[in-house]
Amino acid sequence: MSDQTNRRALLAAGAAGAGSLLLGGCNRIYDSPSLRELLTHSEGLTQRAHRALMGRDTLAREYQAADISRTFRPNGSQDAQSLPPGYLDMMTAGFDAWRLTVHGLVRRPTRFTLADLVAMPARSQITRHDCVEGWSCIGGWTGTPLSQVLRRVGLKPEARFIVFHCADEHPRYFRGRSLYYESIDLIDAFHPQTILAYAMNGAPLPLAHGAPLRLRLERQLGYKMAKYIERIEVVDRLDHLGGGKGGSWEDQGYQWYAGV
Repeated sequence: MSDQTNRRALLAAGAAGAGSLLLGGCNRIYDSPSLRELLTHSEGLTQRAHRALMGRDTLAREYQAADISRTFRPNGSQDAQSLPPGYLDMMTAGFDAWRLTVHGLVRRPTRFTLADLVAMPARSQITRHDCVEGWSCIGGWTGTPLSQVLRRVGLKPEARFIVFHCADEHPRYFRGRSLYYESIDLIDAFHPQTILAYAMNGAPLPLAHGAPLRLRLERQLGYKMAKYIERIEVVDRLDHLGGGKGGSWEDQGYQWYAGV
């Protein structure tokens, strides 16, 4: 059995043992000390093993169109209740007023329209989405490689992390109200399969899956794949953002590196 399979089995077993704690969307695991400890202790080993065994550009497995799941379960926020007023109106208008702001440790801060991103060379991939709860689905994604966006804005030498700031908030799940955020390092940011997806299974990205733009980070678990992205910030450290752990779920006890 491979390291990758072992890790998936471990996470699935932990999630199954949590029982009623596992409500939809990976939302209550931080209330389980044993499961939180499991995730925390495996982080360093997972990241080192991933980087040593898989290499920087090794691809996650890609599938055929016939393998696409008939139903793809959404993770995290799924409807307008967690989104700001007017978001549905913006969606109805084709997201013409939406902008992706890229700023921070970049040479050319830029605001991209959705049309700007769609006009860039795209990548399509059919991959498996693995949730920390233990379920998986296969879906097709099309989007702009994050590396292209980062090269457009130009990174400053001190840049180390890419932070995704999102439109949705999770007052039901987290202690206090806060907008969702997530982060990755430059190795994952420049991975060939790391894309800003605007289409799913040949159609515009649905609201439940993060319209108009979500991250696809195919070598990590689903909670790392930020949805409803509005802003990308390039930083040299993470301790000054949110709870200082690098992401909304990480601030609640999840591991920052969630490789599968």
